[in-house]
Amino acid sequence: MGRLMAIEGRKNAQAAKRGAVFTKLVREISVAARMGGGDPAGNPRLRLAVDRALAQSMPKDNIERAIKKATGELEGVSYEEVRYEGYAPGGIAVIVECLTDNRVRTVADVRHAFSKFGGNLGMEGSVAFMFKKMGVLAYAAGVDEDRITEAAIDAGADDIKTYDDGQIEVITSPEAFESVKKAMEAAGLAPVEANITMRADNDVAVEGETAQQVVKMLDKLEDLDDVQHVHHNADLPADAWV
Repeated sequence: MGRLMAIEGRKNAQAAKRGAVFTKLVREISVAARMGGGDPAGNPRLRLAVDRALAQSMPKDNIERAIKKATGELEGVSYEEVRYEGYAPGGIAVIVECLTDNRVRTVADVRHAFSKFGGNLGMEGSVAFMFKKMGVLAYAAGVDEDRITEAAIDAGADDIKTYDDGQIEVITSPEAFESVKKAMEAAGLAPVEANITMRADNDVAVEGETAQQVVKMLDKLEDLDDVQHVHHNADLPADAWV
């Protein structure tokens, strides 16, 4: 009986997590469609959001419904983009990107997450200067590095990074992201993940209890419904995430 309850509990937790992911994806699709139109072919941001949703196995009906609500074909909620900046313990810079229909609720939730784990919410621009916006195409270990490098250079990528575990990243400017992604896919080198994100110029190492507090704060922020992305410059030890 206890084993069955444990299994059911895990299933419910997985379903809840999947639902939270879908909620965030629907919001991104909605904002992208409202800003740039409901045709993914002519709206790069919407196309990227739809690709991410399909990668998470979101039903196409859900995607189409979100687009129609955003473009006025169906009644829906209107979301706006807001960004918060601040510091986690250890002087770690954090940027929190949100999509919300209630700014008062969102800032209260974000401020609580910062303060609960020893961080401080700052003013706009307080940490943004430490980050750069860029496109990132990620490849799993085992993919031919020479092929990726050659194709990425030909496609106009800015950089190729190889990590100790064998993973490879192709770095692009935000403007070149879409064309580089298409070229890599045309070369038979589709990335396992591709996104436009923000990366810090320099990471800050934290360890021990400070690292644990940073991880708890980042996890709390990620779990908030209104939060889409959390960017930081923490260099965390592997055991901090356990």
